[in-house]
Amino acid sequence: MAWSLTVLFFVLYSVVAILRNDRMLNGGFDLGIFEQAVAGYAQGRAPIVELKGPGFNLLGDHFHPILVLLAPFYRIFPSGITLLVAQSALLALACFPLTRWAHRAVGPVAALVVGSGVGASWGIVSAAAKDFHEIAFAVPLLAFSAVALGQRRWWAGALWAAPLLLVKEDLGLTWSAVGAYIALQAVRERRAAKTVPADFNSRLGLGISVVVLGAAGSAVEMLVLLPAMNPSGAFAYWGQIPGDGASPSGNVLSLALGAFWPPMKWLLLLMLAAPVAFYGVRSPLLLLCAPTLGWRFVAGNEHYWTPGFHYSAILMPVLFAGFVDVLSRRKDLLSGVRRRRALAFSAAFTAVTAAVYPLHDLVLPSAWRTPEHVTVAREILDRIPDGSLVASSNRLAPMLTSRTTVGLVCYGTGPDPAHPTGLPADPPQWVVVDRTDPTVKVPCPVARTERMMRLYREHGYVQVVEKDGITLLRKP
Repeated sequence: MAWSLTVLFFVLYSVVAILRNDRMLNGGFDLGIFEQAVAGYAQGRAPIVELKGPGFNLLGDHFHPILVLLAPFYRIFPSGITLLVAQSALLALACFPLTRWAHRAVGPVAALVVGSGVGASWGIVSAAAKDFHEIAFAVPLLAFSAVALGQRRWWAGALWAAPLLLVKEDLGLTWSAVGAYIALQAVRERRAAKTVPADFNSRLGLGISVVVLGAAGSAVEMLVLLPAMNPSGAFAYWGQIPGDGASPSGNVLSLALGAFWPPMKWLLLLMLAAPVAFYGVRSPLLLLCAPTLGWRFVAGNEHYWTPGFHYSAILMPVLFAGFVDVLSRRKDLLSGVRRRRALAFSAAFTAVTAAVYPLHDLVLPSAWRTPEHVTVAREILDRIPDGSLVASSNRLAPMLTSRTTVGLVCYGTGPDPAHPTGLPADPPQWVVVDRTDPTVKVPCPVARTERMMRLYREHGYVQVVEKDGITLLRKP
């Protein structure tokens, strides 16, 4: 059953991701960005990403050297589809250890509910359906780690989570949470037994070591490595934490008061607890969710609070591990109606959210048809020769990434790319803009795009074609 569900969801994720990509629903932010980074690794050079800015090293944005593992596959299949399929495989792999553990610990019905719940969970499906993100690597790592911890295989739990340091800079804190869980369980069992277990010192030492290594790893990445490779010389995301720094006590109070406001944060917590029938949150394994929820709730970016995007994907395997942990350990659930009700509620919630989130694309006829606008876009982009230097709007960029060097059209010269003063230092040979692109705020606001288009025209760029809202200019 474990392998069957894993393969099933790999196929489903891949089909949904490719269908959405074919309908031009991905963007330069983020599929194009990661494709340029992986292409750099595949060519044996640094992950330079023109979509983030001229000569921008992506290791100065987030710390994810684990992406180099995709380089051999991209070298054979140089396409954004390669990244989407790889992401589908990584996300689907989380089903395997959780389904197998549920089957052994609780039974086949629980295994089916848990495996299907993980695979169809709104957090993972949201990540699988749109663009590519580095956290795809973290999802199976956390699934194997959480299962090992639930089975009291302490070293395996710690080692499975260790590569999180190479996935993203904040995930070192999640590895620390793994260490904290190991240490706290050792202390808890010592108190319950009223004696010192034989392995107490080794477990406590392992847990404390992991706590220190994880925290130190994140600190080095955020305070040293990322600033060293970022053009600003600083970690790019400190500004998302509210507060002006003038009053530390005031900032702490502001963060504390804002941690659970606005109400969207409460909705997120409800959406996290519901897939596991509110029972899974009783497991101490949920400690592994604390670092991710902590930075998301104190940050000022509203996208972090909504039950969408890709940010909740890494929480899903931990939630379902907690569910299996409770089902297998709580006597009041192991026998009787309450366990059956918990499994039924979880299955029902999975069915409802599967119909709401992108898996529903599989049964929508429109998802299998190529819109006329996409056909026009492809015809226009085919006019751009391979190897060209291109400035593009967001949704068109990933259609060019594998065969051209593409940057965003709204970038120009000036100390701040957000306020360009003229054409880029290395002007593109081609400029292509889709005025119907819905991503009009980030990364390229309409006003900036229009300003750059005027600049290109003023510098003699010739209009090659304009059709269905898409304009193609050529350098004179």
